[in-house]
Amino acid sequence: MNFQQLRSVRETARCGFKLTEVAVALHTSQPGVSRQVRELEDELGVVLFERAGKRLVGLTTAGRALMPIIERLLLNAESLKRAGQELQHQDSGRLSIAATHSQARYALPHVVKDFREHYPKVTLHLHQGSPKQVAEMLISGEADIGVATEALASHEQLVTLPCYRWSHSIVVPPGHPLLFLGRAVTLQDLASWPIITYELGYTGRSHIDDGFIRAGLSPNVVLTAMDADVIKTYVELEMGVGIVASIAVDDERDTHLRSIDAGHLFQVNVTRLGVLRNMWLPGFAYGFIESFAPTLTRDVVLQAIEAH
Repeated sequence: MNFQQLRSVRETARCGFKLTEVAVALHTSQPGVSRQVRELEDELGVVLFERAGKRLVGLTTAGRALMPIIERLLLNAESLKRAGQELQHQDSGRLSIAATHSQARYALPHVVKDFREHYPKVTLHLHQGSPKQVAEMLISGEADIGVATEALASHEQLVTLPCYRWSHSIVVPPGHPLLFLGRAVTLQDLASWPIITYELGYTGRSHIDDGFIRAGLSPNVVLTAMDADVIKTYVELEMGVGIVASIAVDDERDTHLRSIDAGHLFQVNVTRLGVLRNMWLPGFAYGFIESFAPTLTRDVVLQAIEAH
């Protein structure tokens, strides 16, 4: 058994069983991939992939059972390699961050700038995706650190830690009637207008829906997006009332909009930071984490990982 065999099996599953794509990803030939897969199957004494003629079409029951072990072996090998590299060059390397658009656009810029000033020899890779994609990037080893509000805590493979709490804001064009109620905006007020907000699974959308459900209201959501800037653009066109993360509102920048605090209407949200359980992290990764959330010192993070 060798790591090339394990990589061939993992990439075959990742590439949808298309051996041509696997060969490109591993910089080898298609027959070479087929041989590696067969050799591992022979050594393990089980068939990992279902076949239709010469084509691989899916994982067998044994394949599904063994794939997490193969993933773990490869991740541990990568951790060992990176640990050795850090011992040689403790202030250099690469760090991969996966985050939702809201976090990447509004919460991370100053953290990234500060990190680059402290670790100029570290190459930083920033990936954006949905909360589900952020979790998947962590689990696959594509990302070292993930930042999102939703979804991370639901994956048992991850260790997640709370970073900060935030609420939503309502955004409307200047002169909108909601600005002149003379009292706090209610959910009933909001429900009487077309609403533009986040897609399901993004940036606290579940808390927005829960707030209306508890009030027995069915809001008229006319447009959804994963990006607060997109939401604000359509609010400027007077297509509806926007509900966005408060961190995405800047009165100095958003001069064509007005904001109303909605913290009393919807449950407070918690942005979480996630890492893969048992994944080795280089020392500078803890520097990034603490810069993002000062309460998450190296000792705190390590204790959380060991507790799991």
